[in-house]
Amino acid sequence: AALFAIDLLFEKSYERKPIFISGTIVDRSGRTLSGQTGEAFVVSLSHVNPLCIGLNCALGATEMRPFIEAIGKSTSAFIICYPNAGLPNTFGEYDETPTVTSSNLKEFAMDGLVNIVGGCCGTTPGHIRAISEAVKQCQPRVPAADIYQDYMLLSGLEPFRIGPYTNFVNIGERCNVAGSRKFAKLIMSGNYEEALSIAKAQVEMGAQVLDINMDEGMLEGPTAMTRFCNLIGSEPDISRVPLCIDSSNFSVIEAGLKCCQGKCIVNSISLKEGEEEFLHRAATVKRYGAAVVVMAFDEEGQATDAERKVEICTRAYNLLVNKVGFNPNDIIFDPNILTIGTGMEEHNDFAIYFIRATRMIKETLPRARVSGGLSNLSFSFRGMEAIREAMHGAFLYQAIKDGMDMGIVNAGNLPVYDDIDKELLLLCENLIWNRDAEATEKLLTYAQNNVKGAKKVVQTDEWREGSVEERLEYALIKGIDKHVVEDVEECRGQVGRYTRPLHIIEGPLMNGMKVVGDLFGAGKMFLPQVIKSARVMKRAVGHLIPFMEKEREEMKALSGSTEDVDPYQGDVHDIGKNIVGVVLGCNNFRVIDMGVMVPCDKILREAVKQKADIIGLSGLITPSLEEMIYVAKEMERLGMTTPLLIGGATTSKTHTSVKIAPRYTSPVVHVLDASRSVVVCSQLLDEVMREEYFEELKEEYEDIRQEHYDSLKPSWISSSEGDVAGLQQRVDLPCQPWLLVSPDVSSYDEKAVWVCCLLLTDGSDRRYLSLSQARVKALHIDWLSAPTPVRPHFLGTRVFDRYDLNSLEEFIDWKPFFDVWQLRGKYPNRGYPKIFKDKTVGSEARRVFDEAQRLLHQMIDSGSLKGRGLVGFWPAQGDGDDIRLYQEDAPATRDAQPIATFHGLRQQLEKDSSSSEPYLCVSDFVAPLDSGVSDYIGVFAVGVFGAEEVSQHFQAQGDDYSSIMVKALADRLAEAFAEELHARVRKELWGYSTDEALQASDLHRIRYQGIRPAAGYPSQPDHTEKTTMWSLAGVQEKTESLAMLPAASVSGLYFSNPQATYFAVGKITKEQVEDYARRKEMSVEEVERWLAPVLGYDSEA
Repeated sequence: AALFAIDLLFEKSYERKPIFISGTIVDRSGRTLSGQTGEAFVVSLSHVNPLCIGLNCALGATEMRPFIEAIGKSTSAFIICYPNAGLPNTFGEYDETPTVTSSNLKEFAMDGLVNIVGGCCGTTPGHIRAISEAVKQCQPRVPAADIYQDYMLLSGLEPFRIGPYTNFVNIGERCNVAGSRKFAKLIMSGNYEEALSIAKAQVEMGAQVLDINMDEGMLEGPTAMTRFCNLIGSEPDISRVPLCIDSSNFSVIEAGLKCCQGKCIVNSISLKEGEEEFLHRAATVKRYGAAVVVMAFDEEGQATDAERKVEICTRAYNLLVNKVGFNPNDIIFDPNILTIGTGMEEHNDFAIYFIRATRMIKETLPRARVSGGLSNLSFSFRGMEAIREAMHGAFLYQAIKDGMDMGIVNAGNLPVYDDIDKELLLLCENLIWNRDAEATEKLLTYAQNNVKGAKKVVQTDEWREGSVEERLEYALIKGIDKHVVEDVEECRGQVGRYTRPLHIIEGPLMNGMKVVGDLFGAGKMFLPQVIKSARVMKRAVGHLIPFMEKEREEMKALSGSTEDVDPYQGDVHDIGKNIVGVVLGCNNFRVIDMGVMVPCDKILREAVKQKADIIGLSGLITPSLEEMIYVAKEMERLGMTTPLLIGGATTSKTHTSVKIAPRYTSPVVHVLDASRSVVVCSQLLDEVMREEYFEELKEEYEDIRQEHYDSLKPSWISSSEGDVAGLQQRVDLPCQPWLLVSPDVSSYDEKAVWVCCLLLTDGSDRRYLSLSQARVKALHIDWLSAPTPVRPHFLGTRVFDRYDLNSLEEFIDWKPFFDVWQLRGKYPNRGYPKIFKDKTVGSEARRVFDEAQRLLHQMIDSGSLKGRGLVGFWPAQGDGDDIRLYQEDAPATRDAQPIATFHGLRQQLEKDSSSSEPYLCVSDFVAPLDSGVSDYIGVFAVGVFGAEEVSQHFQAQGDDYSSIMVKALADRLAEAFAEELHARVRKELWGYSTDEALQASDLHRIRYQGIRPAAGYPSQPDHTEKTTMWSLAGVQEKTESLAMLPAASVSGLYFSNPQATYFAVGKITKEQVEDYARRKEMSVEEVERWLAPVLGYDSEA
């Protein structure tokens, strides 16, 4: 109401001002006082485009964090946050000190969550001073440019997002005095409380939006609408879904809008009364913050053919978008589903016209939705419900394919397309598609002869004559729970087939649910049927659980480890979770069931409190997948190491491998079924087996990721079987690198690899942050609070001549060596030495390895190969995206002249809107000039000399095999040299990690502090940076393409900061190229030539 009034003032006489909105989450449930979630609160108020939105009061900063994060993911506005000084004590007083409050809010700022911070109850001037001091060096949050750009956002107490991949939306139709006799009778008699039960039943049966219509001549429409909407507001089970205020009287619509705290739909407005009235009503709807249904109706009347429907909708769309300023996502067109089968020839194509108009609207009016009143289609057959349901099912199946997004339907009576009698389906489709002039008569004849008896026979006789497995499947698909207990008991009696209750669940019951999932995914079944199926499943499992508990008691096992099993927020099911809980309980695990729709912070808080050994997340519906990713990210942020189990109908091993596991460094395991959970949990908690199991799991998931990325590439590209595989382990790539494999697979051109990789993943739909925005969202390290950077034991360079190559053998990573020979074992026999066990390539891998060992020792012992290396350290300071190196060991000033400058490139490709990840540049890992902190970086270069001569010797003898073997071994030795020298740097020469005690396998997995990136690789893709590095190091031999000689050489920089990580710069904009050219004092054309692989635009260079 306040925002409505403000908007009126702005429109009349007041100068328009920015709007700040702050709400209050009253407790850890995450709800406002009126019951809305934070995300629903944002959706409800987004129509005023606030400059800033956020939270204050009720909670301390720690408790408020998850809700601030959720709001930040839901809006492109700035975020304001002013919490209380913690939670009050027993006497209502606040004990949290300024230091604690400011520290918590500084963490918010460092993580990019907020723009404006302050304090509410319990905070004092001392708190505000501390907060101001704590955050003054922090960069404010940079809001994502587009949040849910292609989504229609609605809300009741909870948000409802309709996006490109949302299934058909059911708008429940039974709360309509014109369409439901029962509802009309209750409303007319004043029995509004009983009428609420119809609304509740619609929601329970799967209505995602609730249509409310009070258009009855004997009713005072506005009063009735107000009373019923207010009553709905007091029923959380109903008001959690958005409302659709439905009336032909605009005063009734306004009455309903005044009572809806969420963002609802108005049904409807049209051009029937002219453009001026249409614009007035549309502006009013927009001021209330609602979406709108527009009927295909204008001054000339209702459109019937497709072209007129589209003409009217196009005119309305342009008026709404260009004159009223409507968000296209908030526009729903109803092209009029008109009645067919009336006996009038001119009505025969009405269904075809609707579907054709729907297709044209979706193609020509971006982001608009299409809806329709389904019952109109079959009005000619009123009283023949079986015929009407079949017509609706057949019509929807095609209309949804052509773009129909939602419809006003009876949520409980939509048939499964495949279950419609084939003869009846053909008759219905002949009528819908006007394929038979006598379709109406034939359908009436069918109804008279078949419908009443057929339905009775199918329900009471036929399906009960099948096997028990067939009966259970049928019951699940149809949502019939009448006989499910007796059928389950029949299964229990078949001891030979089902020896345990769990086998019944994982056999016929799960098989039936898989069919339900397939039908739902194919659009042949709708959400209401799925919910009915879930109820049948729940009843069957509920009957079996006591028998499973009895098994547990008979085992007389002591309680063992603890596991949390949670469906995440956004999910509604608990069947599979209950099964897992019972199965684990029968195998010595103590299971804490936290219920359904559990928010992340509650899961993790309870897991810590209970000292849970494992956390399990279970999900049935798609939104759960994104929430699982969020849980994994939060566990990583909080430094947790508890294994995470992923399960549920929508989950998969591929999704877990590609989307969830990379977000959490501790074990993440996808569990296929309940029985597997016991084995997985046992292995994760076994002190001996755990590490080996985790390593095998990571290898398996890496295989799955590889296969997934391979499936995305063009058929004419083959994967690299060379050093790119090793490189990928060290770099968080935005895509899987591919390259064209030449006949000589032992070597490749670095530049060619990255050109191919990045061009293949180029896309015109990519979005970039401006350079200034990316710099604001850089990695911001609190250098004053962080440990002081360690000074190296010497400054300048140190040369290592005739390095002991025998000492390098244990540091060799043999996996890339086998990749050179295209020898790749299958899981679990991937990598060295497991590859020797592989049935296909194992024996050949052993033979090649043994020959490599003999040749390697021969070359080292004879002195044919020589190792030379160099390490240098210099004082360094960050300066924006550059790193300045100095001669003097003291905090540098801006006036001090550097002896060299390394120039960095910063990530600009826009990350996921929910991501808080920084936009990295290598300079972020070095203390900046104005920090007052002295820092250092290192340079190294290593090479294995003599390999070219030995290789040429073999080649001259026609022994290409040995020639390639020499090159491959020299490459492995050079990498091992770099690995071993880096370990010495960390422990001795620089000495910032003196207590490090890692095995070679740990080094290959980068489990150490610091990084050693090379110029020309993803963290700094500019090869010309090598000239600065080599000038400092005194490297002489290099080619025009800036490749080092000998070929078996490695060079790069050393960074010691604990937060330093490998990353890929990715594509960049011309703005950054021009800035980079200015800093390097090079022409833009020359820079574009060297950076061609990462240019996010077409250049002429």
